[in-house]
Amino acid sequence: MAKTRPGRRDLDSYTIRGTNKVVRAGDCVLMRPSDNNTAPYVAHVEKIEADNRSNIKVRVRWYYRPEESMGGRRQFHGAKELFLSDHYDVQSAHTIEGKCTVHSFKNYTKLENVGTEDYYCRFEYKAATGAFTPDRVAVYCKCEMPYNPDDLMVSSCLCEHDH
Repeated sequence: MAKTRPGRRDLDSYTIRGTNKVVRAGDCVLMRPSDNNTAPYVAHVEKIEADNRSNIKVRVRWYYRPEESMGGRRQFHGAKELFLSDHYDVQSAHTIEGKCTVHSFKNYTKLENVGTEDYYCRFEYKAATGAFTPDRVAVYCKCEMPYNPDDLMVSSCLCEHDH
């Protein structure tokens, strides 16, 4: 059992600066990137701790966007699709700028209204190798492309292009 270093203590929650939003371990959050032109990073909060100087840190597990993965964004990736990576990090809590919800794919497709804070995840991603789990997902129609929930599945999905 790893001991926490002296002066470190686990916190139950962290309130995002300038808001009344409370973040707890298990929540998904939006973290401010160093480059303001980039979309915020999405992370799963594993634990929140303060050191002896009251700096609050969060241990996070990153979600990757398709364009951040080795294969890049593919046609079947939805705009709100994320991959849960095996990439863990410790970040300063003050870079948290909001909370979000990462739904299962099934629940996401049932949402009546997708808000800006709604994302979904159907793959886990190994950052070092670029491998995905599962390596197969449900495919639709004869072109065998995985379903992109942003495309309304009209008549023939996108099959015309190759056949």
